[in-house]
Amino acid sequence: MTDPVSKLSQAIRDVKNASADREDVVVELREASRTRLELLAAELADVIADIPEDNPQFDFAVSSGLQPRLWIDATAHVAMGRDKRAYRFVRDSRVGRVVLAESTEMKPVVDQITRYVAERIVERQRMLDGIAEPLPKPVAAENAEPARIVSATPSREGSWGAFFSGLTLVLLGAVAGATAILAWLWDKFPAALTP
Repeated sequence: MTDPVSKLSQAIRDVKNASADREDVVVELREASRTRLELLAAELADVIADIPEDNPQFDFAVSSGLQPRLWIDATAHVAMGRDKRAYRFVRDSRVGRVVLAESTEMKPVVDQITRYVAERIVERQRMLDGIAEPLPKPVAAENAEPARIVSATPSREGSWGAFFSGLTLVLLGAVAGATAILAWLWDKFPAALTP
């Protein structure tokens, strides 16, 4: 007859081994992502070298953690997609995260990062010169996928329409609520008030 304590100790040992194997796989995936991001950073070395030294807004650092990221500046970074093969260049904005480029190929992502850096440099120079006009929207290249961009500023007509739609809903809710309360309390009113 097998000793139940040895069965339990064997089961505990098996669970610990399985857990260690899973942790090894997670660590290997994290290291693979980090290595891919370091290769991307090496591809961007010429871009990084061309940035003016008096421009402190760019980071170009690979961060560690559960999901390694190559930070471009304080709001934009590249991370590996769910499949750990696609580079995903995103920017955080007031309305959420905007995907600027996503590809399994390194070149389109490098090109989009280069464009992004150039736009930020021009924007900064225009702000320092006192020019407040926004830059024109870039024209997409022939083979490039369009960026999934969410507009940060709603149109004036859309905002008034949303206001009146919301106001209508509030008024309809108030009428429905008042009707429900009157129906619920109808038998509580004095006989003089009811017809």
